[in-house]
Parts: sequence; C-alpha cells; structure tokens
Amino acid sequence: MADRLDPRRSALLFFDMLNGHVKKNDPETRSRYRSVIAAAVELLRAARARGMMIAYACAAHRADNASSAHTLRDADNRLRPLDPDAPRKTKPVVAAGTWEAQVIDELAPAPEDYLIPKYRWSAFFQTYLDLALRARGIDSLVIAGGSTDVGVASTAYAARDLDYNLVIASDACTSPERDNHEQLMKRVFPRMARVRTAAQVVAMLEAGR
Repeated sequence: MADRLDPRRSALLFFDMLNGHVKKNDPETRSRYRSVIAAAVELLRAARARGMMIAYACAAHRADNASSAHTLRDADNRLRPLDPDAPRKTKPVVAAGTWEAQVIDELAPAPEDYLIPKYRWSAFFQTYLDLALRARGIDSLVIAGGSTDVGVASTAYAARDLDYNLVIASDACTSPERDNHEQLMKRVFPRMARVRTAAQVVAMLEAGR
C-alpha cells in the first residue's frame, strides 16, 4: 500500500504556483522554477487523466496588505533581519485580483478544479480546503509548489494533524533556501509523509488504479 495511491481517494494540491511567485523578473527564480514546473505539469497530466481532485492554494491578500500577518519576528522568510520599529508594509507580494495572483499558465485550472483563497501560510487555515476534501471522500493529499520551508511545510503539518495521508512531490517543490528544502525532504517530511519524485507519484497512481 505504501507505493500505491487510489486516484478516487487522492487529491493533488498546488501551493502558490502563482505568477507573482514563479514568474518574477529575477533570473535565479525563473531558473529555479524551470524543473519544478516540468515536474508539476507531469503531476497535473497524470491527475487529470485519472479524474483526481485538483486544488490550488492561492494567496489572496487585500491590496492594502491588511489581511496579511504582521506579527513581531526577528527575520523575514529569507532570514533577513527585520527592524521591529520599521513601518508596516502596505503592499503584499500577491494581491487578490491581480496578474500576480493568477495560477501560472502551465498549470492553468480547469472549471472543475478547486481554487482555495488563503491568507496565511497553511492552505487549511480558515479556508474551505478540508471541507472540500472530506466532501469528496479524500484521505490522501499530494502536495507540490513553493516555498518548501514556508507554505508547503505549514500545509503539511496541518494535513498531518487532520489525519490525511501525505505525499510530498520533492522535485515539484522548491525554496530559495536550498538547504532548508533538503533538510525538510530528508529529515522532516519522511516523519509525516511519503516523499517521492513526480515520476514516482505517477507510478503510485498507476499502481492504485
């Protein structure tokens, strides 16, 4: 059973595969995402061919950034020190209704797919994702996207605590912090999930038909 996934009881979740994160005018980001997109497309094709539930967790912040988290902390997501007395940012990285908030063309949603607006790292926090999964009888969740050490990790922890069987698609996830990505895939995620490549996930789906 460990190397099988029943497509009828499994869902594929893409986390923040949005223009604003993936299509930045930054050569390093575009280069890093190139192989990730290819692996994600492989997953999407396999899921569509097998009639799986497909969901997209999408940042949907207010344009004034009022719906984002503004907690006190030492550093930003890339561990750059923060000044606690600095003015609060008034523009989010991704604002709802903008080009930045749209799913990338390579993974374009179909009408039957689920778009999950979110306002925090976890795709489960105050969204309808859990309800949608349970209404479909889903007990296994395949997660792909970025960033591994932020939204993917937060969503994986939440899914584990909700008793979902997890599969993390290692080559369809990414982070600017490569060492964090590797540590999570090797030392953290195996404690709560099956860590597999996209090709291995496709094989699991084929075995579970």
